[in-house]
Amino acid sequence: MSFRSWITLGLCTLLTTPSFADFRYAETTQITGGSVVSMMKFAGTFSKDAKKAMDPITSTVLVQGNLMARITSDTTEITDLEKESITTVDHRKKQYTVVTFQQMKQQMEEAQKKAQEEQAKQNKFAQPQGKPSQPQSSDAPPPKMKFKVNVRNTSATKTVVGLDTKESILSMELEATDQPTGQKGSLALTNDMWLAPEIPGYSEVRDFNKRFAQKMGMVFGDVFKPSMAAMQPGSAEGMAEMAKEMSKLKGVPVMQVMRVGATANGEPLPAASEAPLPASNGPVMPSAGEVAKQSAASAISSRLGLGGFGKKKKDPAQDKPADQSQTGQTAAPTQSVLMESSTQLASFSSAPIESSEFNVPAGYSLVAADNRSSSH
Repeated sequence: MSFRSWITLGLCTLLTTPSFADFRYAETTQITGGSVVSMMKFAGTFSKDAKKAMDPITSTVLVQGNLMARITSDTTEITDLEKESITTVDHRKKQYTVVTFQQMKQQMEEAQKKAQEEQAKQNKFAQPQGKPSQPQSSDAPPPKMKFKVNVRNTSATKTVVGLDTKESILSMELEATDQPTGQKGSLALTNDMWLAPEIPGYSEVRDFNKRFAQKMGMVFGDVFKPSMAAMQPGSAEGMAEMAKEMSKLKGVPVMQVMRVGATANGEPLPAASEAPLPASNGPVMPSAGEVAKQSAASAISSRLGLGGFGKKKKDPAQDKPADQSQTGQTAAPTQSVLMESSTQLASFSSAPIESSEFNVPAGYSLVAADNRSSSH
């Protein structure tokens, strides 16, 4: 998503009667690969909901001024920037919940406080019996954290929903470096985007997202900033670099293939166009455990509290040098895709939208947010 200048936004806020146009489009998302697929297939044998999670989800997205509605067959989510609230409608239960931005902030603060209390308990119980409580320490320094963002505009083109598009690849990494060894492991996200030239009316979506991001920054800034600073002193510089890289994105992302996974030795996660996942029922890429073993990323991950890497028998092929060139279309053994998902936009329209489409249907009952998962 590209960004307009802060000056333009400031001028808009000076208008006493801001004018907005209506816009709608269809968005289809689906999980298309990664190690999570095999887990969900297994879970699908026991649960209809888990099996359904693999199906494509088509949403109708409506934007009208400070309102955005995301509508599926089962739910509707209405974001109201003026009221600073998110309303979630469950059409199966004929119920709805309303959560304000301030309530979301309070919930996040409470979750952080609870996590700190649990960590303090674990440290206390970790002390040997009969010995005075002492802070947990390690001879080895903690891993050094770094947030990296990179945008590459490639020369690739293709037609998507009848539109000519160009490819841009966004890579984001939370890189951890083990200071004694210098080895690196990353939690990574790569988004392979196919961008069309400006679509008439789509600027309404872009402007809404910008205003929403501003609201989130003002409400949650004092919650996120201390955590980010504690995790990485240079987080502010990282965010500035992110804004700089994102400015390279031009156009409307009518198709995106996003991957989330782990990498080693500072390598980015390959984009879908660079390393398509094999179409098979077997493992599509090495497990995160194999990535960790080859790069010592397991040690870094354990210090970050990530853990959970699986174990497999060592493949003799893994004894080859890490920089040996790879053949075929699969990613290198130092990379693991947890999940790959695709998103495609279509049916763009600037036709007027009835305001009633942003209302909760008559007869639906208001319930507390914690009761959304109550029995049918």
